[in-house]
Amino acid sequence: MSRILVVEDDPRIRRFIDKGLKAEGYQVEEVTDGEEALIVGTEERFDLILLDLSLPRRDGLEVCRCLRADGVRTPIFMLTARGEVEHRVEGLRAGADDYLPKPFAFEELLARVEAILRRPNSYESPTPRIMVGPLVLDLENHVAERDGEIIPLTPKELALLELLMSVPGRTLSRTRIMEKVWGLHQDSMTNVVEVCIRQLRKKIDEGRATRMIITVRGYGYKMSDDLELPSL
Repeated sequence: MSRILVVEDDPRIRRFIDKGLKAEGYQVEEVTDGEEALIVGTEERFDLILLDLSLPRRDGLEVCRCLRADGVRTPIFMLTARGEVEHRVEGLRAGADDYLPKPFAFEELLARVEAILRRPNSYESPTPRIMVGPLVLDLENHVAERDGEIIPLTPKELALLELLMSVPGRTLSRTRIMEKVWGLHQDSMTNVVEVCIRQLRKKIDEGRATRMIITVRGYGYKMSDDLELPSL
């Protein structure tokens, strides 16, 4: 299932796009301003970014340039109310892969999304993997290894491990983990995060001298690394 990041501050348009894409089987993540788009677009893996040009805090052109400067090579599809040729050219030169002026029919948006996702993806490495110290996560084959030893994991454990390994050293709150792994946007008083962390820690850390999954008391969890990044 392809993951699409929708960056749009207009709630009506955002709901319109979200509803249509989800009906077509896509997994959709939404953000509403340019600053948040930079954080999420840099730290998480998407197959496509739908990026509005006019955004609060940072506009789409700046977001696009910054993502490209940070090495994010995910295809970017710009949406804008500005239809003039110079604006389309400016967006493409900033690093966008395609451009669609508003208003637009969802059928055209969908056709362009499908066309972008069909392209041979030069943005992805041939064997997508995340490596943190002795821990390796093979995203293509859904296999984790530590010190060369294969670690069997459930789908939720894999999703949680990928989330932690994607931002080594950064503390993730329990609420954010619930949103990203279980799709729960409110704290429902369930202890699924703690249970999954405990199971994952048993498989990753038990019997080893170095712990990699760290509890930050009163806040959340992080993947241990030399990097020390601010919390989310």
